Amino acid sequence: MKMPGEFAAHERTVICWPSRHDLYGDRIGDARLAHAALAKTISGFEPVTMIANAQDAERARLLCGDAVEVVELPLDDSWFRDTGPIYVFDGDKRIAGNWVFNGWGNKFVPFDKDAALAHSFAELMGHEVRNIDMVFEGGSITVDGTGLLATTEQCLLNPNRNPNMSREQIAATMKHELGATEVMWLPHGLSLDEDTDGHVDNVACFTAPRTLVMQGCDDKSVSDFERLAQNRRVAETFDVTIREVPVLPRIDVHGVTVQVPYLNFYLVNGAVIVPVCGHAADDDMLALIAEFVPDRQVVGLDVGAILAFGGGGIHCITQQIPAL
Repeated sequence: MKMPGEFAAHERTVICWPSRHDLYGDRIGDARLAHAALAKTISGFEPVTMIANAQDAERARLLCGDAVEVVELPLDDSWFRDTGPIYVFDGDKRIAGNWVFNGWGNKFVPFDKDAALAHSFAELMGHEVRNIDMVFEGGSITVDGTGLLATTEQCLLNPNRNPNMSREQIAATMKHELGATEVMWLPHGLSLDEDTDGHVDNVACFTAPRTLVMQGCDDKSVSDFERLAQNRRVAETFDVTIREVPVLPRIDVHGVTVQVPYLNFYLVNGAVIVPVCGHAADDDMLALIAEFVPDRQVVGLDVGAILAFGGGGIHCITQQIPAL
């Protein structure tokens, strides 16, 4: 088994239509517009499938336009990075990994539809499914496609995920199912990322083999300054090239303080889609990311604020199907 890096060629991107009203409240309309904008943007680079509940499908088709395929499947929430299948290759054969989903440690209920979504989507697409008996989310890992996997201790060692598994057992399962030969255990996710218990996709992302882009923080007054510095010190003990995005926006959205990490970007065929939020550093950070991935077009999308309000970002709501 081997999981390709996100930077490898995609067959398509899959997104889910926002459905949990108690998550976004009266801002769910804004969230849906943001998901539609992202889907339309990505469709300029590769095919996009939007999954929606039957009662939302017509609205999703209207807002997403003809370039985005909308399919109807039952779902609770819109974070397909975590609820969808994680694709690996067994030789030339592509397999949809169906891990156990428990609502990020039983924080958000109900989640029974989301727990069944990876299997139901793969079945709809005609993909072979492999069931894995471990609680896991796609946002908790990033891989370089050649055997190196990065995750956070804060998330995968949290007792609300797999309390009966040791660190070594969790690492062994990831190695076996994802083709990793090394696991980089970063200590921390973001300080305000309580919903996912510190997913790695807010703090680190492989953009090429042995090349890791990391989220930094230039504000010494917040705990993330030292947390992210600790992450970097751990990464520096590995044979990797490290690039850093030094600014971590922290903004107020509808009375809630959120972080909008530029690092929660998504690599698509020929481009990288980056969440921005009207921060003074937006343009500079987009230019910096362009230096990190010179072979890709950099697209800043001003959806960072509303997605962070809901608990995530661009990477959190997307999942790639790697090309055969």
